[in-house]
Amino acid sequence: MERFKNKIAFVTGASRGIGKAIAERFAAEGAKVALVSNSNEDLNETVNEFQALGYEVLPILTDVSDANQVESAVERTVQEWGRIDILANNAGIAWEEDFLEIKDDHWRKMLDVNLNGMFYTAQRVSRQMVKQGEGVIINMASTNGIVGEHKYAHYNASKGGIVLLTKTMALELGRHNIRVNSVCPGYIQTPMSEAIDDQEFVDEYIRTKISLSRVGKPEDVAGVYAFLASNDAAFITGTEIIVDGGQLAQ
Repeated sequence: MERFKNKIAFVTGASRGIGKAIAERFAAEGAKVALVSNSNEDLNETVNEFQALGYEVLPILTDVSDANQVESAVERTVQEWGRIDILANNAGIAWEEDFLEIKDDHWRKMLDVNLNGMFYTAQRVSRQMVKQGEGVIINMASTNGIVGEHKYAHYNASKGGIVLLTKTMALELGRHNIRVNSVCPGYIQTPMSEAIDDQEFVDEYIRTKISLSRVGKPEDVAGVYAFLASNDAAFITGTEIIVDGGQLAQ
């Protein structure tokens, strides 16, 4: 399938985990992809891997918590390819911390990357999409943006903010023919989750919380991004899609 042939996708957090899977899905379906990441090593590895597969990519080293860097990344993409059709607004961080122990700089860091970075990227790309008269934006939220979880107060707050940011964007940008939705993954096994959780925790989580009896894969989320970016979702905007294997059905 080449649903995204001649389309330009801008993917943040694109060098590993879910972001890499999203970027690969768009590229495999014909899109040219701007790979935006703050890790030079991971970015270089991903670029080499994608180019070996014949994908057309543009690597851009960017810290999304810096508005000026985001502006430059958007400008570079437009200079290279003339437009941005799809924004996969994915970059984020997470770690465990008791609410009473969260340090001020830890709180700011989480919000700077997860929420401020989401806003900076969405706003700058939206301005380009308004000029074009169309576009699709998909923001990475989380089931943690819908229900709380112990030891993730800062992360939960950032993801809850993304859900409401998405809805407001959809209300304001619809008249410009720009659709905006969020995706809310549950437990997805990525390098970030593997750094936090041991196997005993994962096994117990599957047993007690996930009705499909497995953790999610980055590809499970990438497929939803591809659907939301496609014409099959042409009348879907301002909502969140939960990808959690049945966790929130309890």
